[in-house]
Amino acid sequence: MSYLFTSESVSEGHPDKVADAISDAVLDLMMREQNPAYRCACETLVTTNQVIIAGEYKGIYNHLEVENAVRRVIRDIGYEQDGFNWSTVDIKNYMHGQSADIALGTDSFGAGDQGLMFGYAINETPDLMPSAIYYSHKIVKHLAEIRKGVTGISPVTWLGPDAKSQVTMEYHDNGSVKRIAKIVCSTQHSAEYAIEDVREAVKNIIKGILPGELLDDDTEYLINPTGRFVIGGPDGDTGLTGRKIIVDTYGGYSPHGGGAFSGKDPTKVDRSAAYMARYLAKNIVATQGAHKATVQLSYAIGVKEPTSVWVKTDRGVDYDRITTDWIRRNVDLTPQGIINKFDLFRPIYSETVNYGHFGKANLPWESVDLFKE
Repeated sequence: MSYLFTSESVSEGHPDKVADAISDAVLDLMMREQNPAYRCACETLVTTNQVIIAGEYKGIYNHLEVENAVRRVIRDIGYEQDGFNWSTVDIKNYMHGQSADIALGTDSFGAGDQGLMFGYAINETPDLMPSAIYYSHKIVKHLAEIRKGVTGISPVTWLGPDAKSQVTMEYHDNGSVKRIAKIVCSTQHSAEYAIEDVREAVKNIIKGILPGELLDDDTEYLINPTGRFVIGGPDGDTGLTGRKIIVDTYGGYSPHGGGAFSGKDPTKVDRSAAYMARYLAKNIVATQGAHKATVQLSYAIGVKEPTSVWVKTDRGVDYDRITTDWIRRNVDLTPQGIINKFDLFRPIYSETVNYGHFGKANLPWESVDLFKE
């Protein structure tokens, strides 16, 4: 029997992604000094013409630079609508110095908090990412590109910044990809563009970028299923940092520890250890013959070594045990070791915000070099 599995993605203009982008822009300001003593944990709320920032930091923090960064993020996304405009939005900044109690753990490069993190890889796509999330990202990314005209054609001006996608894959009973069964996409659009035209244009855009061999006459398209979508972004719905953690990771194909990424410096293992877990899983699939791999790491606040390491592949228990033992002996899984491995005290975090933190070849945890060392 075949079965279905679904993942979703959201565009850079989705309210929660606007909040993530602002949080990581603030973090990148802190990281530009590449000072390992600096800390940042920034949370953002966005709503109609309002941005509220809160959290903690350690290091040089310039309020004017932060405000300019917030406006630049909103402008670059493309928000110049009445209810959310980069030039007129009201920004409230409630960041404060880091708690001395938290500093007891992070200053010695113990884990910044307790928690569990998962990494995952599967040999389904060129990036070793699951198919449904891979194609969901592809849809909303392409909509953003053609809206801005970065694909070499004139900007498609009737598209708005806010969009969501969802792809349902059909699998054979042996777990191999069979086809794309359903595609859902809702995109913000200009008021003068008729909904029938939106649906037809977006359907054609999607069909033009997804593999033709995965689409057939029975593939179902649900484009703006509720109808008009003119009021969007933070003017249409509140956005918060860290509410799209499944979009950020593996689309539900893998367990998730629950911790969000954006706005957190790399002493927070919610972020850095999740990157290490992906690195381990990807290397196991890329070079060790496994079709898929899941890795879990867990930590205690202030403690350097992980409290557990767990690996599961489709190769069986003995293979997994060998892999786990090898990792424990050969990979530095302390927060400091992860930071050093990926050179994480630098301003790279805005690159991670949209279309997932994994599967992007330019990010250091996507390298395939583990078993060569």
